[in-house]
Amino acid sequence: MPEDLSEDLRARLRGSGYRLTAQRELILGAVERLRHATPDEVYAEVCSHQSAVNISTVYRTLEVLEELGLVRHTHLSDRAPTYHAVTGHTHFHLKCRNCGRVDSVDPEMVRPFVETLRAERGFVADVGHLTVFGECEECPT
Repeated sequence: MPEDLSEDLRARLRGSGYRLTAQRELILGAVERLRHATPDEVYAEVCSHQSAVNISTVYRTLEVLEELGLVRHTHLSDRAPTYHAVTGHTHFHLKCRNCGRVDSVDPEMVRPFVETLRAERGFVADVGHLTVFGECEECPT
């Protein structure tokens, strides 16, 4: 994990009354490496580096990291949430129902829609949590 990210993590944890543990650092590092991962996938990645972590620790840590704004989750299926680090840009997801491909999309693409929701409905959309399901061009119809 880059040193500046580790320091940011340490500061955010301390500011919320938590400590930076090796397990928390491993879990955040796994989310960053995997880019989009379920808790089970994060657990498998962490276990490849450290076997003394259990799945409940992964779930609790992901909740803490999300509370601190270091990871976000979205629902790319009807199963477990998918987590991704916020160190990159804010984005939303396109998920192909046929092949399962997931694309990250810049929120500027939906800015007019988001602005209309705010102006006409008084609703502030959380685009980083958005997943649009459909079919990609490459999949036969």
